[in-house]
Amino acid sequence: MTQTSALSISADSEAQSSTGWVRVALDVPVPGLFDYRVAQAVKVGQRVVVPFGRRDLIGVVVDLPATPALDESKLRDVIRVLDDLTPLPEDWLRLARFAAEYYQRPLGEVMLPALPGPLRKPSSYDGVRSGDGPIARLDERAGRADAAAAKAAAKEARATDKLARAAEKAATAADKAAKAAAKAGSKPAVVDPQQEGAGDANAQEGAGDANTQEGPGDAGAQKGAGDAIAQASERDADAQDSAGNPDVADDRIVDLSDAAVAEVPARTADLATSSASVPLTEAVDNPVDAPVDRTAPAASAACDPPLDPAGSPVAITRPVLGRAQQEAVDSLATLEGFKPVLLHGVTGSGKTEVYLHAAERVLAAGRQVLLLVPEINLTPQLEGVLRRRLEATAGKDGVAVLHSGLADGERLSAWLRIVRGQARVLVGTRLALFTPIPNLGLIVVDEEHDPSYKQQEGLRYSARDLAIWRARDLGIPVVLGSATPSLETWQHAESGRYLKLSLPDRAQAAAPPKIRLIDTRQIKLKEGLSPHVLTAVGERLARGEQSLIFLNRRGYAPVLHCEACGWVSGCKRCSAYMVLHRSASQRGSHARHELRCHHCGWQERVPPACPDCGNQDLQPMGRGTQRLEEHLAELFPTARIARIDADSTRRKGSAHALFSQMHAGEIDILVGTQMVAKGHDFQNLGFVGVLNSDAMLFSHDFRAPERLFSQLMQVAGRAGRSGVASEVFVQTGYPEQPLYQSLIKHDYDGFARYALDERKAAGLPPFAFQALLTAEAPELAQAVGFLGQARAESEDGMLDGADEATRAALARITLYDPVPLRVVRVANVERAQLLIESDHRPALQHFLHVWGARLPALASAARVRWHLEVDPLEI
Repeated sequence: MTQTSALSISADSEAQSSTGWVRVALDVPVPGLFDYRVAQAVKVGQRVVVPFGRRDLIGVVVDLPATPALDESKLRDVIRVLDDLTPLPEDWLRLARFAAEYYQRPLGEVMLPALPGPLRKPSSYDGVRSGDGPIARLDERAGRADAAAAKAAAKEARATDKLARAAEKAATAADKAAKAAAKAGSKPAVVDPQQEGAGDANAQEGAGDANTQEGPGDAGAQKGAGDAIAQASERDADAQDSAGNPDVADDRIVDLSDAAVAEVPARTADLATSSASVPLTEAVDNPVDAPVDRTAPAASAACDPPLDPAGSPVAITRPVLGRAQQEAVDSLATLEGFKPVLLHGVTGSGKTEVYLHAAERVLAAGRQVLLLVPEINLTPQLEGVLRRRLEATAGKDGVAVLHSGLADGERLSAWLRIVRGQARVLVGTRLALFTPIPNLGLIVVDEEHDPSYKQQEGLRYSARDLAIWRARDLGIPVVLGSATPSLETWQHAESGRYLKLSLPDRAQAAAPPKIRLIDTRQIKLKEGLSPHVLTAVGERLARGEQSLIFLNRRGYAPVLHCEACGWVSGCKRCSAYMVLHRSASQRGSHARHELRCHHCGWQERVPPACPDCGNQDLQPMGRGTQRLEEHLAELFPTARIARIDADSTRRKGSAHALFSQMHAGEIDILVGTQMVAKGHDFQNLGFVGVLNSDAMLFSHDFRAPERLFSQLMQVAGRAGRSGVASEVFVQTGYPEQPLYQSLIKHDYDGFARYALDERKAAGLPPFAFQALLTAEAPELAQAVGFLGQARAESEDGMLDGADEATRAALARITLYDPVPLRVVRVANVERAQLLIESDHRPALQHFLHVWGARLPALASAARVRWHLEVDPLEI
C-alpha cells in the first residue's frame, strides 16, 4: 500500500485492469489516495475491500495507474472486488473530486460517507449469512415479497371468481322463481306472512346471506366464496408479513421497506386503498439490518393518491396558476442547458406549484428530478404533494426520499431505486445531493437561504453551492427558491448572474399577515408575554383559530441562579451555562427538573441548595419553551397546547405526529422554536407571537441580522395562508431598527439593499471570500500557539521557493490574529480560530491548497486537532 497526494480520477470510467494496480480513495483521516495490487479486472468507480493497517476497509477505485507511486514490493493486495453494483458514474466522480478540492478534504472523506451504510461496511459482505452482499439480499427479499403477494393475489382472484359464479347462480334462481310466480299469476296463492319469500329463499340466501351452513345450491356457493375471500385476505396478510420478517432470524439481512418492493398487481379495489408506503421517520439510529419500526405514524395521509368509495383513484385538482406563477412556469420551460434561477416568492405565494410544473415537464421528457429541502421534518408534507401530483408521470413509487433519519435498509432501498432509474423524483436533505442520478434533468433547492444546507462536521460543504456546481457540470437548470434569499444569492440575481423570477403576491388571493411591533420598553411583561399577545391569543381561541408563539430557546430557563450570592448554573466541562429543563418523572406525570448543557450534553440534577452559599431558594432566570408552555396552560386552561422543539421531538415519529395534530386542528396554541418557522402550511393559523427576537439583533456574528430577518419573515408567513385575516406581534425593545421597519412592510428588497451596503463597506461576503482554521487542544495556549505558527508559515515559509502563482495569491490574502471562540471550552477542550480572507476566490483556493499541505505537520508537532472550513457561516 502506498499513499499518493493526487486527487486525479481516470477520465475513462470504462478503463479496466486485469492484473496491475489500482488507486483507491478511503475514508481515513489521512490525505491522499492509496495504491494496491489487483489480480482481476477492475473498473474506475468500483468498490473494493482492501487492507488498511490492521483493518479491512471498503474504498472506491478512482484511477488505474500504469505504475504505482512507490516500490511495488511494499504494496498490498486488494482483498475483494465488489461487483454487486455498477461502477459509480463519471459525473458523480467529478462532483466528489470538486468537493474534495474546493473544501480542502481528502477524496475518500467525500465519497464513502455519501454511500448508504451497507455499501461501505466490510461486515455487510462477511460471514456465512452475508450471501452476495446487502444489495443481493435486498433484491432476494423483494423477490420473495413479490412472489408472496402475487400468490395471495391469485388466490383472492380465484375466490372473487367463485363469488361471481355464485352470484350468477343466485340471479338465475331468482329469475326462475320470478317466472314461476308469473306463470301461476292467474291462481294467486294465500301466503303465510311468516313464510313470505319462501319461494325464492335459495335465491335470497345465495345473493345476500353468506352465514348459513355450507351446502348444495346457490347459498353454499356464496358461503364458500365469502370464506375463500376472508381466508385469502388473511393468508395474503400473513404472506406479506412473512416476506418482511422471515422465519429464519438473520440480523445481517437488510430490512426491506414496502416502498422498495417492485410493483404488486392490485388485488381488489378495497385492498388498493392500502398503498404500500413506508412511514417516514424523524430521527433514528438503527443498525444496518435492524427491522424498520412500522409503528411510527404514517408519513402523511396524503402520501398515497386519494381514492373514491369504490377504490378508484380520484382525479387530482390542479390549482389555477396566478399570473406571476404562470410567467415563472413559462420562463422555466424555455430554459435550455445550465442556468441558475432564483425563484423569489413571498411566503404562501405558491413556489411549490411552480416546482411541480417544472418537474412535470422534465419527467415528461424522460429525465429525473432532485428536490432538496433543508430539514427532515419538511419531507413528509412535500413527499405527499409530490406523490399526488407526479406519480402519474413518474410512475408508481416514482418518488424516493433520502435523509439521515432513515434506517440503513430504508436508505439503501431508496438509493438503489434512484440509481437504477426506478424512482425518478428524489426529495431529501443535503445528504441527497451526493446520490448518483443517471438521468438528472432538474435540481430544485427549496428554502435555499437556510443554514441547514451547510454541513458543520467532517466535510463542511454547502449543499446549495454544490447543487449549482452539479447543475453546471451536467448542463441543466437549478432553481433556488426562497422568500428571503441569502444575500449571496440575491447579489448574484441583482448582478444578472442568476435569472430572477418573482412571485410578489400570495396564492389564492390571501392577504399577507399584518405585522405589529410591541415596544416592550413601555409595558410590563408577564412571563415574557405582553398583554397585547395574550389578548390576541384569547380572541383567536374564541374564533376557533390557532395561535403560534415563537421562542427560539428550548428548555425551561436558560440558567438557574442564586439571588443571595450570584451563583449561576455553569457547566463543569464547558464555558457555558447549563440550561434548566423540565422532564416527566418515570413514576407518572409529575414533573422534575434537571440541568443540561446544550454544548457537550452533560446532565445533572438540580442542586437542593446553592453550592456556594447554601441558599435553598434557587430561581430560574429567563424562560424557554417549556416554561412558556407551562404558563400558557395556566392562563388558558381549556386550550389544547402543544410544544414543538428539539426536546419534544426526540422520539421517532414524534415530530410528524405533532405537526399532523396541528394540521388537523387538534392544537389551539402551538409553542415552537425554529422547527416551526418554515415550510409548514397551517391552514387555520390566525396569530403569531414572536418573543425574545432582540437576542440576535446585536450578535457578534455579521450574519445574525440576515438570519433574524429571514427567521421572522418565515415564521410570520405561517399565518393567514388560507385567506383568514391574520396578525403577527413581534415583541422588541428596539422597534426603530431598520430591520424591524423593513419587516413590518414585508420589504425584503429594502432590507437586502441596506444589508448589502453594510457588507460592501466592511468588505464582507459576498464581496469577500473567507476560510476559517480552527484548532482544539487541552489548553488554550496550545491551540493559539498552533494558529500563530500557521500564520507565520504563511508569511515566511511559503515564500521560500514559491512560484509566481503562489506569490500572487499570497499578495491578496489577509490572515487575522488567532482568537478564542465565543464558547472557548466544550467538553474540556479549548478552542481558537484563525480567519483567512481574500477579495479573489481563485487566489484564496490556491493559497489554501499550498498552505493546507503544511498544516498536518504543524498540528502533529503542536498536538492539536484542527479543521479548515471554506465559506464558513459562523465565525
